[in-house]
Amino acid sequence: MTILPNDLRYTTEHEWVRVTGTVARVGVTQHATQTLGDIVYVSLPTVGAQVIAGDACAELESTKSVSDVYAPVGGVVATVNESVTDAPESINLDPYDAGWLFDIEMDDVNLPDNLLTSGDYSSLLEALDS
Repeated sequence: MTILPNDLRYTTEHEWVRVTGTVARVGVTQHATQTLGDIVYVSLPTVGAQVIAGDACAELESTKSVSDVYAPVGGVVATVNESVTDAPESINLDPYDAGWLFDIEMDDVNLPDNLLTSGDYSSLLEALDS
């Protein structure tokens, strides 16, 4: 069973968002890491880049495939987690903490309606497993 932090919001594309003030920290969920397998390469967005909610802005390469990471909110990339480029396995080992990917300074502090609560995301995962 997957443990989902309750303080996060989730996307149907398996990203998570932790909002602190006007900054959204973004990563991928444990489900995503399990589906991808061992992540071996990470391409992060450039600090200062404008991102649009729903658009691909990063990429994860695993032993199985290459997957896009989509911006769950719009804004400007404020920070990237350089440590995951040096040690991409940290995304698999600790996706909700050390394995975070990037921060977005949000254009709009109101979160998009399509972001899921942990309960909603858990229901989505159950539906995918059935």
